[in-house]
Amino acid sequence: MIIGIPTEIKQGENRVAMTPAGAHSVTGDGHTVMVQSGAGQGSGMTDAEYEAAGTELVDDAAQLWQRAELILKVKEPLAAEYEYLREDLCLFTYLHLASEPDLTRALVEAKTTALAYETVQTDDGKLPLLTPMSEVAGKLAVQIGAHYLAQHHGGRGVLLGGVPGVPPAEVVIIGCGTVGFNAAQVAMGMGAHVTILDIDHDRLRHLDEIMHGSIVTVYSNPYNVARSVAYADLLIGSVLIPGARAPNIVTEQMVKKMKSGAVIIDVAVDQGGCIETIEPTSHAQPTYVQHDVLHYAVPNMPAAVPRTATFALTNATLPYVRAIANLGLEQAMEQSSELAQGLNVAEGEIVYPAVAEAYRSTQ
Repeated sequence: MIIGIPTEIKQGENRVAMTPAGAHSVTGDGHTVMVQSGAGQGSGMTDAEYEAAGTELVDDAAQLWQRAELILKVKEPLAAEYEYLREDLCLFTYLHLASEPDLTRALVEAKTTALAYETVQTDDGKLPLLTPMSEVAGKLAVQIGAHYLAQHHGGRGVLLGGVPGVPPAEVVIIGCGTVGFNAAQVAMGMGAHVTILDIDHDRLRHLDEIMHGSIVTVYSNPYNVARSVAYADLLIGSVLIPGARAPNIVTEQMVKKMKSGAVIIDVAVDQGGCIETIEPTSHAQPTYVQHDVLHYAVPNMPAAVPRTATFALTNATLPYVRAIANLGLEQAMEQSSELAQGLNVAEGEIVYPAVAEAYRSTQ
């Protein structure tokens, strides 16, 4: 199989879909791996390393897309890349189609086979290709929040961990999945007072047990959310429904009642966001202020630490990529029900129910 790895063109996106070590495994299986020149530069991976791994360097993105049978990316194709989509192409990347109706339409019209990292799901509900980036984003959310709480960055001038005689910051996390769990760990480690809300009693119970009561766990309902949001210095949104658009858990009225200079980070923004006042931003312009609250809503947060993120992503995706290359997509999906869950668009049809529902709602 001919596999193409183009340079990411989304603003601030420095990750690459595969490390040289990952490419070495695939070429060792007898497949051709084409890498666009400079694709790994943002992650500190040189063209020479890719060449040593047996890949073919290609200067022109259009040529790479045209020759490849399987395209591996990190982020969804942007409008400038829609022209490269075609019927005999398989695309494997983070798609987040529930919040991307234009891309969904382009994939359907081109009859491109599109698999989404974020909907590959095991029988026990785990999301093995989303988890590593969720871990990165959860940890980053607290670091970024601590940064923006500083007054000269627009925040209310609160030190996350406080000092003796002065209380720590109040960190409120909506959602106790992978993002929320990692955010809670880091926030607690930095000395913050942490409250986490979820509708899953088992998740809250597990977190309470392993943290020995050092984090406040609260059942999520509108009353408890409103109460918690009102006292937050840092609010982190981390609600996920696989493949679907994130529900608005925090309303604009709740945001209006937040402290002046408080900080919101909505990690769910790539699925539409779980906070009503959220609009996507970028690494170049990451924040805006609404109702005297600083909002951070960068959809590709892990690109801020591209080397860590690229290694983590390749570790997770490589077994699935090798299965597709060695067996062909159809047989690979027959042998792996979790990979089959990743299929979002095929033969001009939206085949993932949550994506189809989200797309219909935009028509």
